[in-house]
Amino acid sequence: MHQGRLNVPDNPVIPYIKGDGIGNDISEASLKVLDKAVEKAFGSKRKMEWKKVLAGSEAYEQTGSYLPEETVNAFKTYHVGIKGPLTTPVGGGFRSLNVALRQELDLYVCLRPVKWIKGIPSPVKHPEKVDMHIFRENTEDIYAGIEYMTGEPDNEKIMNFLRDEMGVTRIRFPETASIGIKPVSEEGSKRLIRSAIQYALDRDLPSVTLVHKGNIMKYTEGAFKQWGYELAEEEFEKQVVPWNEYEQAREKAGPETARKLLEGKVLLKDVITDAFLQETLLRPEEYSVIATMNLNGDYISDQLAAMIGGIGIAPGANINYQTGCAVFEATHGTAPGIAGKDIANPCSFILSGAMMLNHLGWEQAAGIVFQAVEDAISQKQVTQDLYSVMDDATLLSTSQFIDQVTEQMD
Repeated sequence: MHQGRLNVPDNPVIPYIKGDGIGNDISEASLKVLDKAVEKAFGSKRKMEWKKVLAGSEAYEQTGSYLPEETVNAFKTYHVGIKGPLTTPVGGGFRSLNVALRQELDLYVCLRPVKWIKGIPSPVKHPEKVDMHIFRENTEDIYAGIEYMTGEPDNEKIMNFLRDEMGVTRIRFPETASIGIKPVSEEGSKRLIRSAIQYALDRDLPSVTLVHKGNIMKYTEGAFKQWGYELAEEEFEKQVVPWNEYEQAREKAGPETARKLLEGKVLLKDVITDAFLQETLLRPEEYSVIATMNLNGDYISDQLAAMIGGIGIAPGANINYQTGCAVFEATHGTAPGIAGKDIANPCSFILSGAMMLNHLGWEQAAGIVFQAVEDAISQKQVTQDLYSVMDDATLLSTSQFIDQVTEQMD
């Protein structure tokens, strides 16, 4: 590591978690797709050394812990890894293993790129217009997990404090209300938005949109918006054009002058969450990089994934852009009902692996993976989930689809 940038050797050690449920079917089998892409791109000059680490049910069976310290330390040591889906243990001390891993490693960005793959059925008329990159804050908001259940002593203390010390009178049913607190900090907000703006600049993307509910939650989500514009002015003054400046230029000097103002720069704008969910259905081409808080990002990620065919094919990553530490993951669940049947779609894991290759700076190999997956799907060589909604498709098992993607590289 050097100033948050990875120094990647030719043979990096990559920890991986197989995962639960269909993780057993997709994860280790998909690694050979990534290996083949690296071989095609770099020959024998580069190769990933896979290191299996434990989490979830397998970890509990072998160690008595759902998330062993050795696993967390492996990601801290090697910085970059990948994981399959994990079951949240009942009574295991975790709200979610995924959340615990993100918080342990301070992976403050949940990055979800959403782009349609030709041939996949979509519920919208023009899925080809969907090309967005969601930066969802990963460590604050509802992920901080501050809640108090009605009837419990701690909830009564909080309620009494709000009423007696703070003069709060707007709780409609105080005797039966549970209480939740959502922290949204300036530091947490700015580091997320900084990463989103830099990402857009590095990739020549046109805009960053701050999505918030600041019209109602003025001191959390409204502050998120305000801190975003402050950050742009403080750190990206010559690289970012705020929306109000763009609008003023368009009104005073016309659309052509306003467009010239954006040349080589990123437009920073904001939109209320509910309006954004509508706008992305009506005009998805107007949005590129999205920066938002945790709960909003959860809604947005799933809606946009549905617009391109479903979360089963959506890749994802959890990244700390300050340290370079990142865990890439299949974004879907463990699907225990189909586990072990060799019918699950491995695309989410494979495409997340391609994102990992990009993060390592191995863009050529990443491009080979993306193209191979797109070629297989466009030729209608697909697993059960896509076969059931596509006409004239060929049904492949999980292992056959992985072989098909690998063969596309030749």
